[in-house]
Amino acid sequence: MISAESSKFPVWFIILALLSLLVSATSSSNEGQNRSQPCVDGTYEHEGRNCCLCGAGLHLKEHCTTNLQFGTCETCPKETYSIYPNNQKSCEPCTSCLQPNANLEVEEPCTPARDTRCRCKHNHYCSSDIKPCKICNPCKVCAKGIKVDCTANSDRVCNDKTEGDNKVAIIVGIIVIVVVIGLAIGLLLKRRRNRKRQHQVELTDFNAAEQSQFLRAPVVDLQPHLPDIAEVIGWRDLEVVAIRSSIPNTAIEACKINHPHSIEEATLELLKIWVEKNGREASRNLVQILQRSGKRDKAEKVMDILSRPNAV
Repeated sequence: MISAESSKFPVWFIILALLSLLVSATSSSNEGQNRSQPCVDGTYEHEGRNCCLCGAGLHLKEHCTTNLQFGTCETCPKETYSIYPNNQKSCEPCTSCLQPNANLEVEEPCTPARDTRCRCKHNHYCSSDIKPCKICNPCKVCAKGIKVDCTANSDRVCNDKTEGDNKVAIIVGIIVIVVVIGLAIGLLLKRRRNRKRQHQVELTDFNAAEQSQFLRAPVVDLQPHLPDIAEVIGWRDLEVVAIRSSIPNTAIEACKINHPHSIEEATLELLKIWVEKNGREASRNLVQILQRSGKRDKAEKVMDILSRPNAV
């Protein structure tokens, strides 16, 4: 029994020894690893010692007292930051997006390890190529529609003319053209009416003046005076009187044919035809036609013949 119990003791001892060796090996490995990389962000020198730099988002409060060790590092206070490992006693102040007239707003707030990120406000753009943008400009306001909208780095492009403006312009143009044409036609018609009225007035005045100068022939029977009147007027002027009185050319020519050897007889026959056509007013009409034909002297001679005592 004693030998059996004695044989079990070395087993437990061996197990405990193995566990102790494993723990010791693990601790030695960690210590060696720590000794191989004590300052992951680099070092700085202070009083003959190399101290580890504080990481991003931290600042140095106290220097290290042992070589290749960290001193006392603290997190950057509110509204400050440090973006790189450092040994500075303070952090950088965060950028403000609230500068007057800069037209900026916060895109990402400041953190201990990162500065504030600003961006242009709505309907504003940055015209500078320098980043981050310091000042933003208002986007253009388009009264006739937007062609290309405003972006963070470019202004808005407006339409020159909208479709509605084109339609309105066309309609207005048509109305203006119609009005102008209407006014032109109205003015032309008015001028024509005025000219016609003026012509009528002038014609009336002329007729009145002409009538005042006309010889007023009495209404008498021309039969007793036909030979004398035919002699005074003559064939050529009587032919004009006949034509003005719408006597056919055939009748005029027939008078000449009937009296080929006597123009006086032809004149007398044509005068008879003319008197028959004009009837009772023949004496008055003959004098007036002679005057209108520019034969006032012959009209006066006819008047003298008509005023003789044998006139009825």
